[in-house]
Amino acid sequence: MSNSPLVFRQLFDPASSTYTYLLGDSASGEALIIDSVFEHQQRDAALLRELGLRLLATLDTHVHADHVTGAWALKQRCGSQILLAANAGADYADRLLTQGERVGFGGRFLEVRATPGHTNGCLSYVLDDQSMAFTGDCLLIRGCGRTDFQQGSPHLLYQSVQSQILSLPDSCLLYPGHDYRGLTVTSVAEERRFNPRLGGLSNEADFTGYMNNLGLPHPKLMDIAVPANLRCGRPNADAADAQAAGEQAWAPLTFTFSGIWEIQPAALLESLAGGRGKDIQLLDVREPQEFGDALGHIAGARLLPLSELPAHAGELIAAGRPVVAVCRSGTRSAQATVLLQKSGLNQVANLAGGMLRWRAEKLPVEGAAAQ
Repeated sequence: MSNSPLVFRQLFDPASSTYTYLLGDSASGEALIIDSVFEHQQRDAALLRELGLRLLATLDTHVHADHVTGAWALKQRCGSQILLAANAGADYADRLLTQGERVGFGGRFLEVRATPGHTNGCLSYVLDDQSMAFTGDCLLIRGCGRTDFQQGSPHLLYQSVQSQILSLPDSCLLYPGHDYRGLTVTSVAEERRFNPRLGGLSNEADFTGYMNNLGLPHPKLMDIAVPANLRCGRPNADAADAQAAGEQAWAPLTFTFSGIWEIQPAALLESLAGGRGKDIQLLDVREPQEFGDALGHIAGARLLPLSELPAHAGELIAAGRPVVAVCRSGTRSAQATVLLQKSGLNQVANLAGGMLRWRAEKLPVEGAAAQ
């Protein structure tokens, strides 16, 4: 095992209450993602880029019934492999995992543990030093996954939890696939003692009786999510078109982890050159006195202070051209992009670093600074 520090992030999808986990080896920069969500592929790719990590693989704990995996989409973006259980029965996976295998990233690895019961192809992943485990829907915080569909079995789930998860050291932190109350992490000792279904003095008969009488409705997205996840998230033609529509292809943009599309100063200058500037609405959202201060402003920029922006959103949308927002440092203009997107303008980007970066890169300006 490497001595390099572990990079770890716990991410959340509020629509399905799904946790996504990023693990990286700080020395090599290699990373894994567990239980990605299709709608957050841009977020995950942005975080990897900002942390300087290279995604080796996405791992799913099982074929999900409540959301579509982002495995296929991240493979297209990052060149990562798709890994999941051999028993999952899914197409398009690059590697099918079984009990006891290791998935390496840099000098670290995850141990694969088969934990069927919620579905037939459930896996849990244990970090090399057994300080952390990722249990998917097999074991939740003070709960567990249901066993009434997708080859579910109370008997198998009870055996899986007892033999593969609660057998880990007491101090091992357990990270679930979901939580619906805002809880984020538990431990083996806690669940062994306090889990009302699987802990304490509960035996298999107690657990089976509990699970067979839950009476829960099937997940709302099951008919969509399961077929898509059996393709590892590879979209059909309609879904692929919808994904493409959400991309920003009008300029060389970067999507940040904070959810903002950005354009670098040199890329903006190139986009404005050669008469192509007429295709972009360049908005400077600083105050009037700043427009002509020592930083100057970019040629062709329209002064529209942030406070006045909502009143002009309609005309900006009606113009039918992409918007690049500019301010001193990129902070106010980032907020401008959020306001415009909420108003219905999809093609909008922030100038990364604002006028400070623009001037630092010695790019041309007008106004006081050009005199």
